[in-house]
Amino acid sequence: MISKIRRHIFTIGEIYNLFQNTLICSFTGPIYWHRVIEQIRFIGLGSISITIVIGLAMGLVMTLNFGFGLKKFGGTLYVPAVVSLSLAREMAPLFTSLLIAGRVGSGIASEIGAMNVTQQIDALRALGTNPIRVLVVPRFWASIISLPLLSSLSCILGILGGLIVCMNEFDMSAGFYFNKVLITVKTPDYISGLVKAMIFGGIISIVGCYRSFNTTGGTKGVGNSTTWVVVTSSILILITDFFLSKVFLVYWTK
Repeated sequence: MISKIRRHIFTIGEIYNLFQNTLICSFTGPIYWHRVIEQIRFIGLGSISITIVIGLAMGLVMTLNFGFGLKKFGGTLYVPAVVSLSLAREMAPLFTSLLIAGRVGSGIASEIGAMNVTQQIDALRALGTNPIRVLVVPRFWASIISLPLLSSLSCILGILGGLIVCMNEFDMSAGFYFNKVLITVKTPDYISGLVKAMIFGGIISIVGCYRSFNTTGGTKGVGNSTTWVVVTSSILILITDFFLSKVFLVYWTK
């Protein structure tokens, strides 16, 4: 038990150390911008399809549940406000990041993990190249740039999904729906969601790269690392979301 706790503390320390070195490499240059753009294509553009699906699904399902639940108490008029506020502050950044953790986190773990077990990362070091600068920094900044954009897309599609349900199930006009959304959701609500998405993107990239650099055991080890990255990233995102939500609710969007 004590050895497990000690190992977890050691892992947290190593992840923090990688995060610190990534920031140092980012601000001391050079930054390989072509690699950043390449990763934005993979993380951002490559994730648009699943973002569209999760955004629409969230809007449709949430509106149905809130709508029929509030209808019993005569509160259907509050559905646009509840759905849009939940999406902007919480649901869009959280669920989008969890999906991206599955797709991108596993991709990072498999790609860099395979490089590590085939000693390609050692070859980079032998050539005098810092692997953090080449492999981690581009993925870190690409995640931080891409996640807020994907979260925004998910939020917009969720609100549109809510509009479809409100118009067809609750006889609500589009003008009334959008008026309620614009009155309820303020700029700090959108900003809090974007900041959350940026932090979640950083978590996914750093956790994925950390585990990849420590992958051993051939193809089986790569598979284990992939699973570890997805599970650990998801847990860290959920824990971080609780504390961020509390900070934003108390100090920012109250």
